[in-house]
Amino acid sequence: MTTSGSITTEQTSVRVPPTKGESFLTKLKSPPTMRSVRFHGRGDIRVDTIEEPTCGKGQVKLRPAFVGICGSDLHEYNGGPVLIPGKPHGITGTSLPVSIGHEFGGIVEEVGEGVTHVSPGQKAVVRPTIFDGTCTSCKRGYEYCCENIGFIGLSGFGGGMSEHIVAPGGHFYPLPDDISLETAALIEPLAVAWHAVNLSPFKMGDSVFIIGGGPIGIGIVQVLKMQGAKHIIVAEVMENRKAFAREFGATHVLDPKEVDIPRKVKELTDGIGAGVVFDAAGVEGALNSAIPACCTHGTIVNVAVWERRPHLNVNDLMYKEIKYTGAALYDESAFTNVIQALCHSE
Repeated sequence: MTTSGSITTEQTSVRVPPTKGESFLTKLKSPPTMRSVRFHGRGDIRVDTIEEPTCGKGQVKLRPAFVGICGSDLHEYNGGPVLIPGKPHGITGTSLPVSIGHEFGGIVEEVGEGVTHVSPGQKAVVRPTIFDGTCTSCKRGYEYCCENIGFIGLSGFGGGMSEHIVAPGGHFYPLPDDISLETAALIEPLAVAWHAVNLSPFKMGDSVFIIGGGPIGIGIVQVLKMQGAKHIIVAEVMENRKAFAREFGATHVLDPKEVDIPRKVKELTDGIGAGVVFDAAGVEGALNSAIPACCTHGTIVNVAVWERRPHLNVNDLMYKEIKYTGAALYDESAFTNVIQALCHSE
């Protein structure tokens, strides 16, 4: 029997010096590598050279195009790890360092055995949520609240800020020709906004107040505009975000440094207050000022990820019987509904 670099017989084993060409052949046999942006710890993100993943049965290999930088990514960099696993994740088995980027689409490069819904050369977007399907939340149909929740780009299966990614085929959704790869990077955050609005008691003709004009806040503005909100009021301090809020459909943009937010919201809503408040900022003072801006029996929906636990004026919630709820991620219908909505707007 012959093995690498040795000759073995029944009697003895003799080491054979490598030939001149052996090192070259070894290099040829080495697995290909790629670049990947990886999180190593708080304030420590690097461009690493790692082994390029191979596509197996039931998997898809994709070359990412455009990748969004989420507020969650910023939270991880500044205060993490939060969602990024310090020890092996319960589903993926991945731990630090982790390839990042979970808002992205790209071009399918290869599909494994059994994958038929996407094909090589096709545009696709990645739904990054990872869930086990067996916990109590998943069994009740709330896989986006999975007890072992994870994300491609935060918890394993690679990340969009890599030259290639391989993940189970169910995470990939084909894109119509009229949705660009640049727009594909917006589908995931828009799905968050879509789910938040659908989870709320909002109905056509309601007046709504949004704290924060960042990407999720602007996404909520767009969904509310599509669904027929009467007043879409946004509180924001950054000038460029104020401009975006107006451009994408806000009827009123308020600067907390310039106006009394509760008083102005009530003035704009005939003294009633906003029926629904969406918190897309996660700032303690802004949240507490939104409580008196909300109408009696109104609802405040938290969409923000908080780095620090806030002190909430609970008595103000209680006396006006305001409901305070969370909106976590999105279900599959929100993700596919965003794709369909973009088909009509591109």
